[in-house]
Amino acid sequence: MRASLSPLSSLAVRSLRLQAQPRRAFSAGIARKSTITAVITKDHQELEDYYNEVIKSNDHDHQTRYGNQFTWELARHSVAEELVVYPAMERYLGEKGKAMAESDRQQHHEAKELLKQFQNMKAEDPQYLPKLKELWSHLTEHIKDEEQHDLPALESALNSQDGESESLAKSFGRTKAFVPSRSHPSAGEHPPFETVMGLLTAPIDHIADIFRKFPDKTISPNPSTK
Repeated sequence: MRASLSPLSSLAVRSLRLQAQPRRAFSAGIARKSTITAVITKDHQELEDYYNEVIKSNDHDHQTRYGNQFTWELARHSVAEELVVYPAMERYLGEKGKAMAESDRQQHHEAKELLKQFQNMKAEDPQYLPKLKELWSHLTEHIKDEEQHDLPALESALNSQDGESESLAKSFGRTKAFVPSRSHPSAGEHPPFETVMGLLTAPIDHIADIFRKFPDKTISPNPSTK
């Protein structure tokens, strides 16, 4: 039989529990916070992982699955940057930010053109790996510029805006849920036209994804889950 606590002991236990709850909630809140730089660089790392899965494999099925995963992530990442991150650069960095954003948009357009070619290839195509390598070579330069120059400049400007970096990170994540998951260079890189085209093409892309092969051990490419 369990010994009952005295009223005083029970009160002490309840007090300790109440004191612990805010700390747990605070810790959870800190863990959930993420800057715009953190979410962008996380995407970059995932893209590199998917790329390596394709080029290091000789199995066409494996290449197809990770090639689709690479396409799905890059298409959504690019449009989300154009709708969330680049306007923030222009807003917080003035003329310098506008020049940076325009340069990034141009790099994105070139990447989208290459991605459109790649996404329509089959893994059995002799040009499948060379095209992906060409695309990745272009992307690595863009990623380097973004991580070494653009994002640090943006974060520095956001330091005076309490919570704005975390807010942009959340907006970036939400935006990825509703944009196309395939490359559509004709939509351009500037809202609002890109936004309208995205709303029209995204549902078609998301339905088609159901019938594409993706890696078994990755999150299902469902726009509502990532």
